[in-house]
Amino acid sequence: MIHGQGDLRVAQLPVPEPGPGQALVAVRYGGVCGSDLHYWRHGGVGDFRLREPMVLGHEVVGTVVGYGAGASGPAPGAAVAVHPATPCGVCPECADGRRNVCRDTRYLGSAARFPHVQGGFAAQVVVPCDQVRALPDGLGLRRAALAEPLSVALHAVGRAGEVAGRHVLVTGAGPIGCLVVAAAKAAGAARVTVTDLLPEALEYARIAGAGTLVRADDPDAPGWPSEVDVAIEASGVAAGLDTCLRRVRRGGVVVQLGMLPAGHSAFAGNLVVSREIELRGAFRFDGEFDQALVVLAGEAAFDGLISAVVSVREAESAFALAADRSRSCKVLLDFALAP
Repeated sequence: MIHGQGDLRVAQLPVPEPGPGQALVAVRYGGVCGSDLHYWRHGGVGDFRLREPMVLGHEVVGTVVGYGAGASGPAPGAAVAVHPATPCGVCPECADGRRNVCRDTRYLGSAARFPHVQGGFAAQVVVPCDQVRALPDGLGLRRAALAEPLSVALHAVGRAGEVAGRHVLVTGAGPIGCLVVAAAKAAGAARVTVTDLLPEALEYARIAGAGTLVRADDPDAPGWPSEVDVAIEASGVAAGLDTCLRRVRRGGVVVQLGMLPAGHSAFAGNLVVSREIELRGAFRFDGEFDQALVVLAGEAAFDGLISAVVSVREAESAFALAADRSRSCKVLLDFALAP
């Protein structure tokens, strides 16, 4: 649970009971996301600020324990992944098929609304039964823990439009950026260039399939493309967006995926005008979650992006490791030995 900036605790909570339409899932692994780290280090993510203690986590997988009244799904004991979003289903965005930007959604471990939506970093969690997905054959729980962040990446690549046969630039080689690389390659990108400040992070991008790796702070380094067709900003810093706008071709597409700091961010708006660049946002995902499970089942290389598995009893150490991008890519919490 996060109680405030820098105040992360492992607490003993009552075992939840599934209500009507709900499933009870025993969590095995939970991936530490950049947003979890922001809540820990800064007390919020972008404009979403902590106002009460909150269980973190939205990248969770485990096994079905049981169901509440009127609920059904994979049999008890089945290995499952949990889709973390509960859209309202009635707002204009939901009606338009854009449930990922639902104006009244509930998302595990999010302070976007109050009371906050408690997250999935717990030994057992209750979720709507239609958010539980059985794992495809050949996909184990450890790799399946990447389903949520891969869904984010797949959605971002989808927002970019057609990438098959094109040159894609990705700024930021964190876990999401690396998965954007994998998603772009899966969509047929001919070439993927990745920028970052850390050579260790760039090596994870290579594992994900990047063909060209460049230091973000050295614009004269070999490998910097003079022009790309599509740019996806995954670092969450204004400098990354500036790079995307200056490197994408005229009439190209820039997708802002990284969550920028709260407040106003300066950007090269005149380039958007004079080069008719299309600047698009990408937020979370919807049906891409099912696609992500299929992609993960067919590619063992994703295992290389999981840099550590740490017991939930050592949660603060796991968060510190996940925050150190020179030592990690994706860090998983293991709830098998939860207190």
